[in-house]
Amino acid sequence: MRAYADVQDEGERLSADELAALQLKRLRATLHRVYEHVPFYRRAFDKAGLHPDDCRSLADLSLFPFTTKADLREEYPFGMFAVPRSEVRRVHASSGTTGRPTVVGYTEGDLSTWADVVARSIRAAGGRPGQIVHIAYGYGLFTGGLGAHYGAERLGCTVVPASGGMTDRQVRLIQDFRPEVIMVTPSYMLTLLDEMERQGIDPRSTSLRTGIFGAEPWTEEMRREIEERLGIDAVDIYGLSEVIGPGVAQEFASHKDGLHIWEDHFYPEVIDPLTGAVLPDGEPGELVFTSLTKEAMPLVRYRTRDLTRLLPGTARPAFRRMEKVTGRTDDMIILRGVNLYPTQIEEILLRTDGLAPHFQLRLTREGRMDALTVRVEARREADAGRRREAAAELARAVKESVGVSVGVEVVEPETLERSLGKIKRVRDLREPG
Repeated sequence: MRAYADVQDEGERLSADELAALQLKRLRATLHRVYEHVPFYRRAFDKAGLHPDDCRSLADLSLFPFTTKADLREEYPFGMFAVPRSEVRRVHASSGTTGRPTVVGYTEGDLSTWADVVARSIRAAGGRPGQIVHIAYGYGLFTGGLGAHYGAERLGCTVVPASGGMTDRQVRLIQDFRPEVIMVTPSYMLTLLDEMERQGIDPRSTSLRTGIFGAEPWTEEMRREIEERLGIDAVDIYGLSEVIGPGVAQEFASHKDGLHIWEDHFYPEVIDPLTGAVLPDGEPGELVFTSLTKEAMPLVRYRTRDLTRLLPGTARPAFRRMEKVTGRTDDMIILRGVNLYPTQIEEILLRTDGLAPHFQLRLTREGRMDALTVRVEARREADAGRRREAAAELARAVKESVGVSVGVEVVEPETLERSLGKIKRVRDLREPG
């Protein structure tokens, strides 16, 4: 493990008591802000018989209603804004592939706060002023590229705004510009690694030393795969556009033990996804966030659908950590009564000799029963015999670990579609109804 300078900004130096006092002050201000300026929240609070003054402690937040993605879609496009539209300096939005997109607004102050928390995140990951940061997150309405971009500039880094796609050119830029840091989805990092090897480049010979990976769940096995092939520190960044974008929480390269949440800006809870009850720290459940400093579009108790648990802080003791996201409630596959997440398959196949980390889950219906087939690429060095053995080993391990039978199809290397951004692991081929 490398030695990392312990650099802290003013917010990171808060004691636990100072942080709690600041959180309550900011929380009460946020509740008043949304009640006075966002009709949706005034209606929701009034319906629940609540007023912002009813929040006298951090624990009182649990009295207030949740906000969901469906609520944001109902208020499309600008109904959730707490400032006049003329004060909004930028908007981002989701893809809208499953319905109306969710729109997020930022004031000038929000953009500055966003740059600050991403700069703090890059520094925690090991990045330092003066380094070159290669950003392969998508730019545009997606928050990843621009969020990383302005955070890296705020830290004092030189930015290469590569965005996604044109993989061969990205490899050339990495070779020519010699960046120390790369920010990208873990699935697209695998695509870049494959392209380096295709070009005859040893990935460990590049200038890269730090990889900051986010925008999709990934496992410890995936971390080991990337670190071994690339010779870097691979760390996790967490964010979601509805709350601000990347920079809500960050894993420290010095610890690699989960992501410290920047609690001076974002207040976390973990709830039972079925009952909505707040769970104690250490219990797994659905992550919920309340904005503490957002001006244009503060959110109260936003249900992220991400599954994790809260743990005590280590690198920054005042800030709690969240465990790596293990999946999303809306990514869960229910197969013959068994709950299954793509990360569970990833974890198992990366421990299986002869299988590459590129896979796809295909749901079909055989008669009245649902069936799941794991299509996974073989590693180049795996011969036909090893591939057959690996398929059997994977099927057996899934059955033993998850408790459900799946089919396994081992395909040739570079057969499956490559991700240029967020990976889509599940293909549902079942007939509707």
